[in-house]
Amino acid sequence: MDPVRRIVGGRRADTVQRLLDAALEEIRAVEYTDLSVRSVARRADVSPATAYTYFSSKDHLVSSVVWRDIQEATSSFTDDTGLHEMVRRITDVFKDEPELSRACTSALLGDDPEVARLRDQIGTELATSLTRSLGSLPPTAANSVTMAFVGGLVLSGMGYFPFDEVADRLTEMVRQFEPAPRRRRSTKG
Repeated sequence: MDPVRRIVGGRRADTVQRLLDAALEEIRAVEYTDLSVRSVARRADVSPATAYTYFSSKDHLVSSVVWRDIQEATSSFTDDTGLHEMVRRITDVFKDEPELSRACTSALLGDDPEVARLRDQIGTELATSLTRSLGSLPPTAANSVTMAFVGGLVLSGMGYFPFDEVADRLTEMVRQFEPAPRRRRSTKG
C-alpha cells in the first residue's frame, strides 16, 4: 500500500521517492521540531505545494519513511524466518537510523488521519510477520508477543535499552510460551 494520499505511478512515484529520501536526510540533519514538509520539499528540489499534494503533514511524511523501511525489512521474510531474525531485521531499521527512531516515536502518535492509516498498516504488517514467525503458538501468545514487541520498540526508542536487545528479550519471552519438554517416565520397578 502506498504511504501517500493517492496512488501514484511514473514520474509522480519518482517524486514521492525523492521526497521520502529527502525526508530521511532532513531527519538526520535537524531536530524533529525543526523538520517541516517545506524543508523536505526544498531538500528534494520540489515545491512545497507538490510535497503537500502527497503528504499532509510532517508526521505523515515521517510515518511514510518508517512504513517504507518496514516494508523493505519484511519483504524477504518467509514462513521459515525465525522470530529472532525477523525482529532483528526490523529493529535494525531503527538502530541504524537513531534520528528516524526518535522522529517516528513522535510522528506515529499523531492524530492526522493519514498517520492513523499508516500506523494501522505498520501494525498489521508487524503483527502478521510476528504471528507467522511464531508458528504453532496460540493466538493469545502471538498477541502478547506483538504487544511486547511494540512496547520494546517504544522503550528502545526512548533510550531505555538498545534496539539490539529487543530480539533477544522477545525470543526469551516466546520460550515462556512453549510447552516444557515431557519427561520420560522411568520403567524401573
